[in-house]
Amino acid sequence: MKYKLEWTYKIKGNGNVVFTSEWIDGELALSLGEEIEKSGKCAELIYYDEAGTSWRTKEMKKLLEEVEEEPHDLLVYFDGGYNKETKEAGLGAVIYYKQGKKKFRIRANEMFGEIENNSEAEYAAMYQTLNLLEEMGVNHMTCEFKGDAQGILMQLKGEWPCYEENLNRWLDRIEEKINKLSIHATFTPIPRNENKEADKLAAQALKGKIINSKMQVL
Repeated sequence: MKYKLEWTYKIKGNGNVVFTSEWIDGELALSLGEEIEKSGKCAELIYYDEAGTSWRTKEMKKLLEEVEEEPHDLLVYFDGGYNKETKEAGLGAVIYYKQGKKKFRIRANEMFGEIENNSEAEYAAMYQTLNLLEEMGVNHMTCEFKGDAQGILMQLKGEWPCYEENLNRWLDRIEEKINKLSIHATFTPIPRNENKEADKLAAQALKGKIINSKMQVL
């Protein structure tokens, strides 16, 4: 989750001036906020998260202590592969996140049957990532989803329409799950060569090689 600071600076004899920071990490935001308050020139200081919720410094400290023990700073890559002969899909997902002072990576894939085409495989892959996040206990967190399936990501951003009834049903399921987990989601289309991990996992699932691993990363 990113935060920004808004503080009112007292100018002797000339009233107040309001300043707003860029979006920054929580620990840095708290550190800057405490420094600003110690200056004695701050009339008011408020922290805002990406969902628009506001916090005072005391509340911010408590929030970060709670968040630190939960999976946060989530980055998800997903991809779907398709075998038109068997009508099966291989779903691949890679999740990077922080917990405590450590960073982790989850790699997982799955075989999924009765899929009509490659486009549907991508929607199923996106839904799979949300199931993984739910299993991790993710709730009320910011999460960036990256994939090379531009259509689904632009539709989730609300910038492209979806005309296919079957895919619309997947979109409904995906949006319902996002709302259930109270995820503040962002969607970023990327080139296929930047999605190699998830693509490989999807291909491995189609070959019957199922992977579910978690490791600490630097």
